[in-house]
Amino acid sequence: MPTRDTAWPPGTPCWVDLATPDVYAARDFYAAFLDWGYLDPGPDAGGYLMCLKDGREAAGLGPQQDPADPPRWTTYFATDDADATAARVTAAGGTVLAPPMDVGPAGRMAIAADPQGNSFGLWQAGTTTGVQVFNEPGSLVWNEAAVDDPAAAREFYTAVFGFAWEEVPGEDAYWTFATGDRPLGGLSGAIEGLPRGWGTCFAVASTDEAVQVVGAGGGKVLMPAEDTPFGRFAVVTDPWGAAFSVMEVPAG
Repeated sequence: MPTRDTAWPPGTPCWVDLATPDVYAARDFYAAFLDWGYLDPGPDAGGYLMCLKDGREAAGLGPQQDPADPPRWTTYFATDDADATAARVTAAGGTVLAPPMDVGPAGRMAIAADPQGNSFGLWQAGTTTGVQVFNEPGSLVWNEAAVDDPAAAREFYTAVFGFAWEEVPGEDAYWTFATGDRPLGGLSGAIEGLPRGWGTCFAVASTDEAVQVVGAGGGKVLMPAEDTPFGRFAVVTDPWGAAFSVMEVPAG
């Protein structure tokens, strides 16, 4: 099982969480196909739950703060200095939606948006370092953005995080980004009928079974399961409209 207990390198998608109008119903929905357990950090967490895979932190679920803001999964990028990274967001033409703030001893966070309006988070690790399990059924396996202007997006994220980009051969205008020698995520142009912005992909043991459970639990299928060079993949939503994807990986 791939695990990590230390802070992720800057620029790495290191955490995801869901803002939802019904945390406890969402807890049951996601547990049905991701096999999650949950930890309630206590009253100071404001109803936020830690999603656990085999006892390790895999994601977060929290109550929707603004009814006008649709339920969504947010991708957080690791940073050594949330304030400095937020300043680079503004300098590059983005918007800081929620300025950097301490989350107790857990860390320091901010919420921002790129110039095309795609939101994302920043996470400066404290006691919470980010996902502790990854690339394993029931955990985060990939993050990618679908944007209207890929060239402008690449320029923005390079200015903020120092990404290097590589176009994937054989794919239709798809780039991976990295800060070292390992791809960290991807970016493509927007696809008709699929959500724009940063998407979260969870690993599952069987994509077809996961899609079936999602549908039985009240979710919807936006892109049916199909084979790709990277694994069998589908795009779905939960019952409240938050989009995410699932991809089949072998169990560790």
